[in-house]
Amino acid sequence: MKIACLVTNDLNMDRRMDRICRSLLSAGHEVWLIGREKNDSPPLLDRPYHQVRLPMNRQSGKGFYAEYNYKLWHYLRARRWDVINAVDLDTILPAYLAARYCRARLVYDAHEFFSETPEVVNRPLIRKAWQIIGKWLVPKADLCYTVGPELAKILADEYGVNFGVVRNTPEKLENRKTDLSKNEKSDISDYPKKIILYQGMLNAGRGLFPATEALRLLPENYVLWLVGNGDLEEKLKDGNKDLIDQGRLVFHGFVPGDRLAEFTNQAWLGLNLLDAISPSYYYSLANKCFDYIQCGLPSVQMAFPEYEALNKEYHCFVTMDRLESARLSIVIAHLGENPEKYARLRKGCLRAAEVLTWENEEKELLRLWQSI
Repeated sequence: MKIACLVTNDLNMDRRMDRICRSLLSAGHEVWLIGREKNDSPPLLDRPYHQVRLPMNRQSGKGFYAEYNYKLWHYLRARRWDVINAVDLDTILPAYLAARYCRARLVYDAHEFFSETPEVVNRPLIRKAWQIIGKWLVPKADLCYTVGPELAKILADEYGVNFGVVRNTPEKLENRKTDLSKNEKSDISDYPKKIILYQGMLNAGRGLFPATEALRLLPENYVLWLVGNGDLEEKLKDGNKDLIDQGRLVFHGFVPGDRLAEFTNQAWLGLNLLDAISPSYYYSLANKCFDYIQCGLPSVQMAFPEYEALNKEYHCFVTMDRLESARLSIVIAHLGENPEKYARLRKGCLRAAEVLTWENEEKELLRLWQSI
């Protein structure tokens, strides 16, 4: 089948879509990943499937969505497709129209609860517009799936259709081209400098300011690495120049997915501190959660449904019911002072890492696609 996958984010940074496109390609399909060209878009990474960036005059707001939807529609209708895969609600309208025009099947992949994201949830008119689009078009899809079991239930209730689950798990570690020799550390004494790792977008609602505030409350051998970029990068740098000068706060910038394990492997603890500022965050199941697990890295997670369910089964996290810098520093310090607990968490990660892999998740992805 000839498949068009539609996104609005940077093609290089969407690791979920990279995995999905590779898996569909390996299954014998012709795969096109289509997104937008930003003013600062880096060159496309060399990947085995087709990649297209549509040039845009506007980069944000209602004007961007109108222009992007219009350009997507014109690009899609000029070609023949067997399946059009809309990723989130912001691509479903042109996907639906083009699918009807081309007599193609429509697939909906919900990476998040789009009408309940932080950018939308407190803007009633915009939220209502996305809700209307979702309730109109999602039930028309031939296949729907999302990132986690809890969100699948919520979306099924919202739209009245079944949602499958394809989680954002990474490839099994030995398949990565990286030196993993340091990953044998298990005792706290092996970490004289305790590197706390955050990987992902440096955006609002990710617990970045509580993390830097917590760092100030910890001994000097605790270091925070931020691997990623985003809207808050300069603000974080401006407000923490002393920590940067001391070498306790390190910005590594954007790192391609196939190199993330090089950083994760050096860390002592991972962070995934989403703020419950929206239902979308509350029901999330982030890439970084599984990346930490795959490297055998214990992490601090929020006590949200998806993370609590994983922790109940594998015992690989410390969870927090509220995001406060003082509380976070206590949680981290307690783990640093208790090698037995750290070792138990690491053991849980290594056990989970055998199961929570893309090789296993890919089977469910291909089963779902075969159903259409």
